[in-house]
Order: sequence, then structure tokens, then C-alpha cells
Amino acid sequence: MKNDLIVDKPFRAPEFDVQQWIDENGNITDQIRLSDFTGKFKVVYCFQSWCPGCHSLGFPNLRKMVNALERNNKVTFIAIQTVFEGHHENTFDKVLETQAKYGLRIPFGHDAGYDGKSRSRFMQNFQTGGTPWFVFIDQNDNVVFADFHLNVDAAISFLKSIK
Repeated sequence: MKNDLIVDKPFRAPEFDVQQWIDENGNITDQIRLSDFTGKFKVVYCFQSWCPGCHSLGFPNLRKMVNALERNNKVTFIAIQTVFEGHHENTFDKVLETQAKYGLRIPFGHDAGYDGKSRSRFMQNFQTGGTPWFVFIDQNDNVVFADFHLNVDAAISFLKSIK
């Protein structure tokens, strides 16, 4: 995994700044913040419900990681619908459907920009380039990986090494 890092110099993760969330059971919940996971390694998966690559590659990779690390309480997983186009299709309701479709018992957020029809705040703050996109945030809240491309088996090996 170390060789796959695209962040030459890790940088401090900004706050998520995502307003709409559901918990691991699909219930609407209060805003989730980066500080809710202090001391944990965070894997954030960014998607849009209408993104073919998100469903053919991203979600299967996310599910594989979640399943491989389900007993590891040092790593947490979060999915955020980072809308930057197709706001009429990539809605909060689609977040609920997507969580259920993949059986992922992790928090899901919906970020359609400040006005619900602009570019995702998470995308702006974390400088992501689209979807599917993975962001790895270490235990000290530094972004250490951010990219479309993820070698999922190398990522699982790396995440299993976190103590």
C-alpha cells in the first residue's frame, strides 16, 4: 500500500462539512464529524448513485474491505454521496437505497453542496476528482491516500496492520 500512496505529503484533513447522514442501520442521524472518530483510521468512500464505476468497482471494493476488517475496531468506514452533477438523480433517498442494496452497515452521508445543487463541500475541501474516490485518513487526521484507483488487496493488508 505504501507504494500506492498518491499523497506525496500527507495533509491535515478538514472537517467533513456534510449535513445529511444516516447511521449504520439506515436511520437519519445527526451530523457526523471527523472528530467522532478520533484515534481511528478512517476510510471514506465517495460515490454518486448514478455512477456506473461506483457500482461496478467502488462498492464491491468497499464491501470487501468492510468485510475483511469487520472485527477491527481501529478502522472505521464511511460512505459519502459527493454530488457534483445530476443533482436530480443523486438524491438523499438514493443514499438510503444504496446502503440497503449493498448491505453496508456503515454511516452514509449526502453532500450536494451548500444549496443542494452545487458541487459537494467534501469534494472541495478534500480536493477529490470525482467518483468513485477513496480517501484514507490516519489516526492523527492526516489524509494519506486519495484517488480513484485502489488496489483493494493491498489496502486490506495495510489496514489489517493498523494497531
